[in-house]
Amino acid sequence: MQLRDRDLISIQEARELAAQALIAQQKFARFSQEKVDAIVEAVAKAAAAQAETLARAAVEETGYGNVPDKILKNRVGAIDVPNAIRGMRTVGIVNEDKGKKILEVAVPVGVICAIIPVTNPTSTAIYKTLIALKARNAIVLSPHPGAVRCICQTAKLLARAAAAAGAPEGIVTCMERNTLAGTQELMRASEVGLILATGGTGLVRAAYSSGKPAYGVGPGNVPAFIEHTANVHKAIADIFAGKTFDYGTLCSSEQAIVMEEAVRDAALDECRKQGGYFLNEDEARLVGELIFPGGSHAPSAKVVGRPATHVAELAGIKVPPETRVLIARLSEVGRNVPLSGEKLCPVLGFYSVPNLAAGIDLCTQLLRFGGMGHTASIHSQNDAAIREYGLAIPAFRVCVNTASTQGSVGYSTNLFPAMTLGCGALGGNITSDNIGPQHLMNLRRVAWESRAVEHRTIAAADRMNAPAAAKTDAGSTGTKGGTVKPANSTPQSQPSSTTGIPDRAAIAHAVEHVMAHLGIARGAAASGVSASPAAVAAKPTAPPTNVSPFVTEGDVRRAVTRGEKIFIGPKTILTPSARDVAGAENVIVMTDYVPPARGASLSE
Repeated sequence: MQLRDRDLISIQEARELAAQALIAQQKFARFSQEKVDAIVEAVAKAAAAQAETLARAAVEETGYGNVPDKILKNRVGAIDVPNAIRGMRTVGIVNEDKGKKILEVAVPVGVICAIIPVTNPTSTAIYKTLIALKARNAIVLSPHPGAVRCICQTAKLLARAAAAAGAPEGIVTCMERNTLAGTQELMRASEVGLILATGGTGLVRAAYSSGKPAYGVGPGNVPAFIEHTANVHKAIADIFAGKTFDYGTLCSSEQAIVMEEAVRDAALDECRKQGGYFLNEDEARLVGELIFPGGSHAPSAKVVGRPATHVAELAGIKVPPETRVLIARLSEVGRNVPLSGEKLCPVLGFYSVPNLAAGIDLCTQLLRFGGMGHTASIHSQNDAAIREYGLAIPAFRVCVNTASTQGSVGYSTNLFPAMTLGCGALGGNITSDNIGPQHLMNLRRVAWESRAVEHRTIAAADRMNAPAAAKTDAGSTGTKGGTVKPANSTPQSQPSSTTGIPDRAAIAHAVEHVMAHLGIARGAAASGVSASPAAVAAKPTAPPTNVSPFVTEGDVRRAVTRGEKIFIGPKTILTPSARDVAGAENVIVMTDYVPPARGASLSE
């Protein structure tokens, strides 16, 4: 029967691609480092050659961002990422600590389910594919419904390049009939070893709830702080460059300018000179209602990745055609001030504070409102102020004197180039890192002995002398923990007056009491020795006088060491551990002799 339901078709596709990817990955996992690196280089070269074509495809399909900036993002994935991972070992022994005698061996996680967003579709697909292949994983791309064509186009390009370089068929695939049900099926597929989730909060939470290891990212609400020693002209230029890059589609783009009052006027002047339009109170309200209609928490798709002039037009506001950024003067942070949140378009909040401490406090409020753990920036010439800000701010990427957008992804800083930026525990993520191949493989550790292990056997006499509360001869009573307590208090069950330790007759009495309670007939323990005839010598012709009423493992081992025999009778108590040891030694001699009754002297 032919499937017609879109969800069922998507689910079936997810299952087939996951199964295909696993077969490919199992072959790929056996490739050498040289072969893996050659495949990664071939894929990167193909992506770089088509950076502009893929950028145009992304803008045409989604309507978000602009072609020049999307070309740059594609080149970050296709050029900067390979440059960063070139020489990284991901096969075999990747690290050896000779001092600690530990080897670390790379183990791929298997099949990766990669969720690709609509805001950065082709660049994210390139980046995730390269880091997955570098760690010897297969990857199945799950595209946002609004960017299926350009993401699948990217995946096919990368897959062809990988196959031409010798990669197994199916090592890179993309869902072409994707629905939410299909994405969820892919995330839950048994073949999938890890999820790389880039997208909305709901999707990231679904990835975390799938039962699979997942790297997700949280939202950004990046504050850009201008300290009074900053080069204000460059600071504003950097902030505008970050905010207008691809029209604010990256979650690490600046969302608010926070400056010390000492440079407030200079900052206002620079904003106007560099293409900033300050909204009045009514205009700010209109823009806020446009971006967050009905008080929604997420920006409207109408404004995401659109130029400032387009946003103003949609809000019914007339601005100069050279306007690059819309700016709203704000004094508070929270739901009652919509423009204090993440906007994903060229709109900025504008705050002033009296000093550094107040700036740190306000920037922290902005991050708590919607960007905990993500990114923040500071513009300053004061090293002490920069360090104080970096130590206090609850963000895991603090960009200094650069645009936070380009700095966070490693373009204008030496951070690892990445399109997936972890927000750590503060943002509900498992890591605070920029995700790379090192996160997509496990390490097997081979460790040599560094401290000798003591080999010892506790003698029976030592165990007998152990405190009563801790004394449990292996299997002697069938009990766990605790001690054996006689049924009544008789002279034989009392400790020795000189040592405080029960004598052998008392112990035998206690054990017999427990065995009787368990329904084990008297003499049963001794009779069990007949199962190991090799361990029992022939009965002596004359009754011995040294028949043991109670025999432990230690007694047997001591007899073996000394070359002695242990005589037992029908009523002798023989512990299971003693019987096991005696099974390999000829030390136990069975007799018909009955030991003296309890209370009588063994010499009688």
